Amino acid sequence: MSDEGEELPEIDESVVGSEAEKPEEEVAVAADGPPDLGLIMEVPLRLSVEVGSANLPVRDVLALSKGSIVELDRSSGEPADIYVNDRLIARGEISHEDDRVAIRITELIAANAAALT
Repeated sequence: MSDEGEELPEIDESVVGSEAEKPEEEVAVAADGPPDLGLIMEVPLRLSVEVGSANLPVRDVLALSKGSIVELDRSSGEPADIYVNDRLIARGEISHEDDRVAIRITELIAANAAALT
């Protein structure tokens, strides 16, 4: 940006609004109360469940076909990891509900513990 005497346009308060236009109670709640999460409550998040994983060389991946069995790094009774946007948030048991696969949450992961994984 150059300083060649260009004047910046004035801000149109009727378009962007101002703190002076807000009711006094609303300004106080915004400053002192809990944050208003209403705007983000409908933001979609990706939830995924990991039942296990395996590291395979390219040769083995190319040899996979219908009916192939891949051994995972977990036992059948171990809980599955539940991720939201690639962050571990919980663990749970795999179950079936109305011909659909579901997960029953058995453990919530603390925010500070999840940051370490």
